[in-house]
Amino acid sequence: MNFNTFFRKKNISDLQDTTQKSELSRVLTVKDLTFFGIAAIIGAGIFSTIGRASYEGGPAISLLFILVAVACIFTALCYAQFASMIPVSGSAYTYTYVSLGEIFAWTIGWALILEYAVSNMVIAISWSGYFVSMLQGFGIHWPDWLSIDYWNAHRAYLASLAHPSTISENDLKLSKIYQSAPEFANIKIIFNLPAGLITLLVTSLAYVGIKESTRVSNALVWIKLSVIIGIILIGAFYVKPDNWSPFSPNGLGGVMGGVAAVFFSFIGFDSISTTAEEAKNPQRDLPRAMLYCIIICTVLYASIALILTGMVNYKELRVDDPLAYVFNKIGINFIAGIISVSAVIAMTGAILVYQIGQPRIWMTMSRDGLLWKPFGSIHKKYHTPGFATIIAGFFVGIPAMFLDMQLVVDLTSVGTFFAFILVCSGVLYLDNKDLSKQAKFKLIYINGQYVIPLTFCLGITLFFSQTNYKEILTIKPLLIIFWIIWLGISIGALKYKFSLIPVLGILFNLYLMTELGWSNWGMFILWLLIGLTIYFLYGRKNSKLEKLLQTTNDK
Repeated sequence: MNFNTFFRKKNISDLQDTTQKSELSRVLTVKDLTFFGIAAIIGAGIFSTIGRASYEGGPAISLLFILVAVACIFTALCYAQFASMIPVSGSAYTYTYVSLGEIFAWTIGWALILEYAVSNMVIAISWSGYFVSMLQGFGIHWPDWLSIDYWNAHRAYLASLAHPSTISENDLKLSKIYQSAPEFANIKIIFNLPAGLITLLVTSLAYVGIKESTRVSNALVWIKLSVIIGIILIGAFYVKPDNWSPFSPNGLGGVMGGVAAVFFSFIGFDSISTTAEEAKNPQRDLPRAMLYCIIICTVLYASIALILTGMVNYKELRVDDPLAYVFNKIGINFIAGIISVSAVIAMTGAILVYQIGQPRIWMTMSRDGLLWKPFGSIHKKYHTPGFATIIAGFFVGIPAMFLDMQLVVDLTSVGTFFAFILVCSGVLYLDNKDLSKQAKFKLIYINGQYVIPLTFCLGITLFFSQTNYKEILTIKPLLIIFWIIWLGISIGALKYKFSLIPVLGILFNLYLMTELGWSNWGMFILWLLIGLTIYFLYGRKNSKLEKLLQTTNDK
């Protein structure tokens, strides 16, 4: 086995030729791309997970949104440089293929499949909750056994039998739903039907065409931006500054405990790059759209976090519908109703963007020979990756009907952080090979030759002078890996004069990764092992680069 084949790279000029042969329709403007990013970012995060993050960190969670946004901006700048060089669908997968090689590209592509699918499962499940709530507001009762997942209901039922006196109110409700649900062959019929239906509806729209999807997406974004800005302006009149004291009630640990939830709120800006072959001027508009959407969404997220924690005490925000909850709490019920409707609209837009992005990553991997050929087929009438879009619908819709949202949230972040780190690393590679000069949007070069090692020395001195060693080894052993990698980057910076911005992207994302729980890492590693098995059994021998190499050797 020749290990060099694992690191073979695609040629940038060949990829640029690919865009000219693309069968996809070039219809997207910079506004469309920006709205795609906003639609992906402002979904379940602002209507759901922001509440639990605020419960963990208090008002200071607004600062965590800014910190995560900074990490995303450093990463987005790296994405932007790649997008201006390689206007090809595939996002981080394609960028990694030309910079770090095939095995890393496959790993990232496989991780992105998880990110996009799982993110949409979370949003679909959250959408279902708001949809049922909205129907109740109109006097329509949706059957309880058709709006929750089986495993959560079964768990609550067992808990009610084992500990009937200490069971929570929510688990008691779930247990009653389980007991009253209809049966078939002695199996309770319980599943989240709305989550499956919205996935089916959105997948159908994504299948029909990018132009039609864009029109719907843009309209949904305008509506939710109007509602969110209205919430901020109205909520500001009901803020009690006393609720902001203490600002960080649980300290840094409490704030960082919300990393998974807050980062989940931001993932999605990379979905813009999956539509590169459908943008009118991708090399100019993709970089702009990525930065525009992150800046807009950061302002909105931080503002909402401050408004929420100012209107009620942060301890009350451990709910799945925090925005509706706080307005009900202060007696403005009609605003709560508007929020439920707008949440349904916002999440529909987010699901749509992910269902557009995921098939295009599969399409790109299939064109490279790493996935089965039908995934790369383009519908002759609609000019969309038809087969991949249908499979993506099943891949998201079926699990969304049966899985618990918290389990699914745990799967999202590690793979995304990993993808972001490799994209930033890819920019360092391009700089070292003098390939960055081909980019129409190029990162400002800031020489980190001495800055990176000096900050490492300062950081590690402060860290170990104020940290309990036993705590590191027992609670956060991943921090050791963080410092080891930073040391390696520092040594590399002395030799290769690394640019500071991509290094900051690597370090920010790597540090945030260390704040994730072991469950996140365990499930991600299991997913990677499955992916690598597929690569070695199918992808490696069917790779276009492998076949090109064999043809060359035969000659």
